[in-house]
Amino acid sequence: MSKVRIRFRDGPEILVVLRPDETPSIRSLLSVLPFSSRAQTWGDEVYFEAPFHADLEKDGRAAMEVGEVAFWPDGDAVAVFFGPTPASSGASPQAYSPCNILGRVEGDTGVLKKVKPGTPLDVLAP
Repeated sequence: MSKVRIRFRDGPEILVVLRPDETPSIRSLLSVLPFSSRAQTWGDEVYFEAPFHADLEKDGRAAMEVGEVAFWPDGDAVAVFFGPTPASSGASPQAYSPCNILGRVEGDTGVLKKVKPGTPLDVLAP
């Protein structure tokens, strides 16, 4: 099972367990490692630009679960969901528009509440 680390400088680090089937989005993500970006927040979602594009996959969706990590094709961004977003109607995360599921955070997603907009980050192999 493949994994990637997201290290927020001066903040938390999370480990993402990628889904077992290697989708085009996962292949694209792995092909550009390592890379750096800057975090943005949208409710209880941290997202950041990624240096690749992938089209929406057949199982893409906007309804997310806490801890899911997805690629947002409309913005070429990786999104980490840890609670409700402005698009949510309840306690579950809702993406702005359909995303490709990359995997899930291993461990506590609550540490993401500490991430501030503009925080530099690195996406690395484990």
